[in-house]
Amino acid sequence: MRNLTALILILYIGTTTSSCNQDPQLNKWEQQAKNVTIVRDEYGVPHIYGKTDADCVFGLMYAQCEDDFNRVENNYVTMLGRTAEQKGKDGIYEDLLIRLTIDSAGAREDYNNSPDWLKKLLLAYADGINYYLYKHPEVKPAVIEKFEPWFPLMYTDGSISAIQTGGLEARDLEAFYSSREIAHLPDQRHEREDKLIGSNGFAIAPSKSATGNALFYINPHVTFYFRPEVHLQSEEGLHVYGAVTWGQFFVYQGFNEFCGFMHTSSSADAADLYAETVIRDKDGKYFYKYNDSLRALEEKRVTIRYKEDGILKAKSFTVYATHHGPIMAMNDGKWLSLRTKNRSLAGLIQSWQRTKVKSLDEFSRNLDLRANLSNNTVYADAAGNIAYWHGNYMPVRDTAYNWEIPVDGSSSKTEWKGMHSVKETVHIINPANGWIQNTNNTPYSVSGDLSPSRKNYPAYMAPDGENFRGINAVRLLSAKQKFTMDDLIAVGYDPHLTAFDTSMPILLAAYDKIRSIDHSLYNKLAEPVTELKKWDHNTGVQSVATTLAIHWAEKMNALLRSEDPELFADFTVRYGAVLRNTDPLKIVMPLKEVVDTLEAHFGKWQVAWGDINRMQRIKNSIIPVHSDSFPGIPVGRAASTWGQLGSLVSRYFPGSHKRYATGGNSFVCVVEFGGKIKARSILAGGESGDPTSPHFFDQAQMYADGRFKDVHFYKEDVVKNAKKTYHPGDL
Repeated sequence: MRNLTALILILYIGTTTSSCNQDPQLNKWEQQAKNVTIVRDEYGVPHIYGKTDADCVFGLMYAQCEDDFNRVENNYVTMLGRTAEQKGKDGIYEDLLIRLTIDSAGAREDYNNSPDWLKKLLLAYADGINYYLYKHPEVKPAVIEKFEPWFPLMYTDGSISAIQTGGLEARDLEAFYSSREIAHLPDQRHEREDKLIGSNGFAIAPSKSATGNALFYINPHVTFYFRPEVHLQSEEGLHVYGAVTWGQFFVYQGFNEFCGFMHTSSSADAADLYAETVIRDKDGKYFYKYNDSLRALEEKRVTIRYKEDGILKAKSFTVYATHHGPIMAMNDGKWLSLRTKNRSLAGLIQSWQRTKVKSLDEFSRNLDLRANLSNNTVYADAAGNIAYWHGNYMPVRDTAYNWEIPVDGSSSKTEWKGMHSVKETVHIINPANGWIQNTNNTPYSVSGDLSPSRKNYPAYMAPDGENFRGINAVRLLSAKQKFTMDDLIAVGYDPHLTAFDTSMPILLAAYDKIRSIDHSLYNKLAEPVTELKKWDHNTGVQSVATTLAIHWAEKMNALLRSEDPELFADFTVRYGAVLRNTDPLKIVMPLKEVVDTLEAHFGKWQVAWGDINRMQRIKNSIIPVHSDSFPGIPVGRAASTWGQLGSLVSRYFPGSHKRYATGGNSFVCVVEFGGKIKARSILAGGESGDPTSPHFFDQAQMYADGRFKDVHFYKEDVVKNAKKTYHPGDL
């Protein structure tokens, strides 16, 4: 008995000693984990419940890491300017671009100055990720061993195009810091168009709704697997559903019980290039001219680490800045500085508080933080309001200057003159026709004939042009008197490729002209052209004409871009007369090349779009990997370039004869407000990045077909459909 008592005492002392010696940080994590419940539904969507908002953030970051730690880390490797530590020398100037345009010292300072409520969220962000890494020692970070609470202040906007550079790229920095001029100045609007896959947002007022409730359509277009679908609810009033960018702790596109918010990327001018007159004195010091004086250029050293032959090395730069911002490039003997604000404390506050607003008035006050740098906002709410704002962070400028090109940095006349109020920006609230659309296009068609008027705003506020998705959206939303949720999904998945309404007549006219020029070519293309003549410009899995038209247009796009910077789709509208007077062989020969390639690869030119346009997920690499050796799902949609509202961007890969989707529709959701929220959604591929997970690709066929799943927004529905319930760290 004495021995048993002694053993119990030893065990007790050992347990007590172990508890006392436990890492306080680990104890903190474990205590917070107990306040969080994660419920995974039938599609693996995490529904995260916490006592506090910070508990929800802790659980969200843990769940994100469970689903795809690789993408969580990758986003911060990028935003911290550390990609060269993975990619090697090829990433050096990408990292330098980030280091010059996003200030990590400022992010640390903002963290220290954050209000207590935000600091709790930031700490929970870091704790949730670090606790996951502690519980999963088999997961080896590529670069970031420990996540810090100031990291989210490097990425305060959830957009895929969050960084504003005035159109400059890493190659332009490389040219400057190698003492070379850039070959030509970028056209900012077209540089942005090239990078954007696009997004759509629709809002329907009660007057146009079959149920009398406002309807909302969330349709961001991004590279695949850029965002997962999540649901957060705390006892502090947080209750939001939607898409979150990997590694961020706020829902970026989504809805709460009261309202919905959808962002589309914009060309609204939030960044400017200044042409600086720089001189070097006899001592080698650099100065720049400003009015009638010379100012010393700011200089500092930036060191980029990069991997080479498995060893970390370093390359240092002396970088420069004027009071406008960092020096990024040189053109025509002038150094180009960049003025913008790519991150801010206000930006992160705005992103978080947006998820908790309850009314149009509250949402307007949130917008008045004016820190949303790159986005337009489409809005709808339970009270029946619908609204749209084009941009948000909008400097006041002298309209005598063309802000699409670098302005004179030596004159105080080109300085920003404060910030526009939200009411001064291009916007519309509750248009009488009852609908709003934006497709990354001009705000001057947002509500058809009732849209804001261009003449009422300075050009820099909305340099965006019209696009073919916008033309189609206006047509579809104008045509119907009353919409249901299914009707709105049908609009979002409309098969019409509007770009071919203008480009196809040009091809057919050119074909008719070659009869007397090249009779053999005319005969060879007779059947393919007949297929195109009877085509209604609608895409589909069985459409042979879609295969011919898109491949022809892609070749024309490449050809015309070598002669004109306009996108081909734009070109047919603006310069259709030029094409009609062009050598018809130049227009027809690309079609012959398409026919020849299809016959070589498939033994025939009659290849249906679904036989060549596929969706496939082999592994979870950041850079997509695809192969004809693996099965794929046929998809009838096409890229937004051609006016497809429900976008699917696909391309060929080395050795492939089929093309594979890499982006387009990502998280798509339709919401009905009023009373109890109703919502349906679809996610590209699946929730998980783990190839062994049942949710790696389980939504792919539904995604291809446009079949949406029910959203479980209320606790009782979540519980009914729960497949796994746990606290962080339990599994």
